[in-house]
Amino acid sequence: MPNTLRKVWISPGDYLAAERTAELRHEYVDGEIFAMVGASRRHAGIVARFGFAIRQAALRRGCDAFLNDVKVRVEAANAYYYPDIVATCHPGDDDPYVVEAPVLVVEVLSDSTEAVDRREKRVNYQTIPSLREIVLVAQNERRIEIYRREGGGWVADIVTEGEVTLAALDLSLPLAAVYED
Repeated sequence: MPNTLRKVWISPGDYLAAERTAELRHEYVDGEIFAMVGASRRHAGIVARFGFAIRQAALRRGCDAFLNDVKVRVEAANAYYYPDIVATCHPGDDDPYVVEAPVLVVEVLSDSTEAVDRREKRVNYQTIPSLREIVLVAQNERRIEIYRREGGGWVADIVTEGEVTLAALDLSLPLAAVYED
């Protein structure tokens, strides 16, 4: 067929090697790479404020947290994502570029990423055995959704006022501290 297009499958190893020198960040899902879009100032402010609080709570517990530039490996989906914030408490989780055993993942939603963050990423993140909480933060309204592993399943808490509590890191902070508005 002369009009047939063929997709090239990229191995995880080739993706990781290329990503170390790439000018733009890319996420990887089962052999395909997807360029990351830039963020708004509002998005960046939420990540900075929430990320600072999360990192401080993580360090107090002997854990660590990273913003924007560290990938999370989702083995079950053969994927690597760049969450806005990720925390890990596993002592062997020491790859300089990838978190393998996160306890917490935060995605700040934007118009261009919300559908993927809700459908693909959240579902894939839920397959990570170490993960205790997935947090989706709305940008255009005061709304934080916390998906928490309980027993053999997941429950969702939606916070629109008061305090945000992240059990994975024993952190509570006012919603106003995340939004500053």
